[in-house]
Amino acid sequence: MRFWMILTAALLASHWAAAQAPAAAGPSRTASGIEYQLFRRGPDGRFAPRALTVPTDAPYASRAGQFLTVFLEFRTGRDSVLMSSRRLQPKPQPFPLLPTPPRGTLEEAVALLLPGDSAVFRLPADTLFAKTFQGQPVPPFIKQAGNVLVISARAFDLVSREELTAREQKLRAEQAKAAAAGSAKQTLKDNAQIQAYLKKNKLVARKTAGGTYYVLTRTGKGALPKKGQVVSVLYKGSLLATGKVFDASAQHGNVPIDFPLGQGQVIPGWDQAIAALPKGSKAILLIPSPLGYGTRGAGADIPPNAVLRFDVELVGVK
Repeated sequence: MRFWMILTAALLASHWAAAQAPAAAGPSRTASGIEYQLFRRGPDGRFAPRALTVPTDAPYASRAGQFLTVFLEFRTGRDSVLMSSRRLQPKPQPFPLLPTPPRGTLEEAVALLLPGDSAVFRLPADTLFAKTFQGQPVPPFIKQAGNVLVISARAFDLVSREELTAREQKLRAEQAKAAAAGSAKQTLKDNAQIQAYLKKNKLVARKTAGGTYYVLTRTGKGALPKKGQVVSVLYKGSLLATGKVFDASAQHGNVPIDFPLGQGQVIPGWDQAIAALPKGSKAILLIPSPLGYGTRGAGADIPPNAVLRFDVELVGVK
């Protein structure tokens, strides 16, 4: 995991370390030129300077291949905040500890930290961008601010790759569980909206096993399409709540859309309902939002949690 990915996805903390550090505590410097100040919170709750132990001593031994969870904050030499991982992610992010960190890099700086440490590092921006950020050019505004990056860091715990994987799997499971609960709740709401729509418009709908409603307005004489077959469909899509059309074959030269059925290349509601239509059928599809574009919506025309109506014609199966 390169740090550039971490920087883009979840960068760093606050300037607590610099703010609470004693004014008299001056920076030290590594042989590679990194200025650093290490701090640790004392019994009184205040941060006090911590001397750097030899990297081969017990606290640092056998850390290669493990991850140190950290918050990081990047500032220019003129104290303008560039990125803060705490603002992007509420939890500290894992930073890989390398067997031999390249000299003068962020990897070398973070390797000086022990769990519980806070620190302030000053690194030459051109060295950092050349080595840590894989040769990307230094933005002009950083050069103008002194060609230096000031990095505040706070380290939390040391985890193995196996433990990190287990944490990520647990997090994904928790997120999936929460998403499923939210989807179930939204589906109940959407179903009520669809039922009211059917009643108001005196429509009789069928429902797929997966939860998509469809009203056959013309039953074709062909066979039902099978999973994996390429189907050709003419369509008009609109929002059930407002009737606003957001897309239609008529807007594309009345050319049908082709896709392999059941392969996830269209929204789930389409895969479910088209499979229930004999070739040549026309139908109205009423699709609950979890089977459409869900909580994200799609572009400017389809808002989050939108129930969709599609008027479709299955013109081809091959």
